Amino acid sequence: MCTVTFIARRRGYCLGMNRDEAVTRPAGLPPGKRLVDGRGVVCPSEPGGGTWIAANDHGATLALVNWYSVKERVGGAAVSRGEVVMAACAASSPASAEKALARLPIKQINPFRLVGVFPATREIVEWRWNLRRLVRRAHPWESRQWISSGHNEPAARRVRGKAFREAQTQDSAGSLAWLRRLHRSHAPEKGPFSTCMHRDGAATVSYTEVSVTTREIVMVHHTGAPCQVP
Repeated sequence: MCTVTFIARRRGYCLGMNRDEAVTRPAGLPPGKRLVDGRGVVCPSEPGGGTWIAANDHGATLALVNWYSVKERVGGAAVSRGEVVMAACAASSPASAEKALARLPIKQINPFRLVGVFPATREIVEWRWNLRRLVRRAHPWESRQWISSGHNEPAARRVRGKAFREAQTQDSAGSLAWLRRLHRSHAPEKGPFSTCMHRDGAATVSYTEVSVTTREIVMVHHTGAPCQVP
């Protein structure tokens, strides 16, 4: 469960991600640096390995969105979806990301959407796995959102999408301060469909932000609900 917001900027981009989980699930670990296939990568991680978002020293960011609208699930033991981002996190292009995905035991992984942002070529690519086919979809280099929810995903997409579109009319739209306000927002009301999500047994448990310019790559991470972060 999550909300991912991409903001195109004149010399780069910024991306914010709210991670929504059951409150009983072990907390993720804060970002750390690692070397993957010879490339520097920074990412938070699951206690058992894997991650939901990563940025590399080429400026590319990979983010995983669970696909709850696809109801089917893997039969037997499933490979964690957190392995998807780890497999592709060193990619500098959509082609290299696809080669990495091809090495995964994908038939043992539950449905997902993987978002890849590649600033060198100004490409946004989304890979969708529905247990039958891995489909590649290209998106224009413009601001957009991806939303998932295990609690009525269509409603979550409708409510959060409306909040995103309304926020885009603000004078500060596209700034980091604006992105942070959006991800801690409870519009139109605090609950299971707000961007900063709260419901019985589950909530937004972290916020991760990636900012990429021609000069630097920065990842900011806060554990806990964004609305509780000063």
